[in-house]
Amino acid sequence: MLVLTRKKNEAICIGANIEITILDIQGEQIKLGIKAPDHIDVFRKEILDKIKAQNKEALHFDVKNLPKIHF
Repeated sequence: MLVLTRKKNEAICIGANIEITILDIQGEQIKLGIKAPDHIDVFRKEILDKIKAQNKEALHFDVKNLPKIHF
């Protein structure tokens, strides 16, 4: 893990097209601004972890639990 020190309004770049800027610092909270191309998803880690868990759960879905569909 790379650890950097940044002040308000300073930024870091990841590759050539992702920029993370420190927008505000209040006590133990910081506000980040993230510029990234549209094709790159940006998630909070806890949200991404939930998405991964739901995707993993969906892999084990038993189709027998689906209601019967009559046409």
